[in-house]
Amino acid sequence: MHIEPGVVDGAKLAFSYATAALSFGLVAKMATDDLKAKASPASLAGRTVLTTALVFSFFEVLPHHPVGVSEVHLILGSTLFLIFGAGAASIGLALGLLLQGLFIAPFDLPQYGMNVTTLIIPLYAISQLASRIIPERKAYVDLGYRDALALSTTYQGGIVAWVAFWVLYGNGFTAESLSSIATFGAAYMTVILAEPLVDLAVLAAAKSLRKATDSGLFNERLHRAAA
Repeated sequence: MHIEPGVVDGAKLAFSYATAALSFGLVAKMATDDLKAKASPASLAGRTVLTTALVFSFFEVLPHHPVGVSEVHLILGSTLFLIFGAGAASIGLALGLLLQGLFIAPFDLPQYGMNVTTLIIPLYAISQLASRIIPERKAYVDLGYRDALALSTTYQGGIVAWVAFWVLYGNGFTAESLSSIATFGAAYMTVILAEPLVDLAVLAAAKSLRKATDSGLFNERLHRAAA
């Protein structure tokens, strides 16, 4: 989902700053909603540290391959959402991406606004989707494949849609742009297929390790119904 340097440049970068500002507003909303749902500031801070470290490691350790105008990453956005909650996941995604740019890939910093938008807005979308498709009485550890697939497809589909937008915004509606988007989207299908299985495996592990995962370092909904 990293937009390659040069795809959007010059004056057009200003729009990415606007979408980044919108994304940070959504981060603030998700964090505020997290605190309203009985989470303490210490719990949110602890989960944020964990998600930031995980996001940074996902970018650097998990397989990632350049495909056309972007890269295919296994970001596990829906996994982070289910295990740590939308507030911590959103802050962790934004900080993990920033740390990668500052310490590993400074050439990505001009694209930070685009990349953070591409990560955060789909996360907000799945937080809204989860509230609609997952019954309040159901804990996340009891989710089935259909729910995990819906969340993952929405998140990864949002990433592909934003990458497509940035390509068309930067390079115009050309045959080359459409071809690169199609190639990237096809490659991302592997992530859409794999992530729900990862979600279920992690949720099963959390369920079997309830004594360790039923704490303030994990999402309140992980083992409990909605308040």
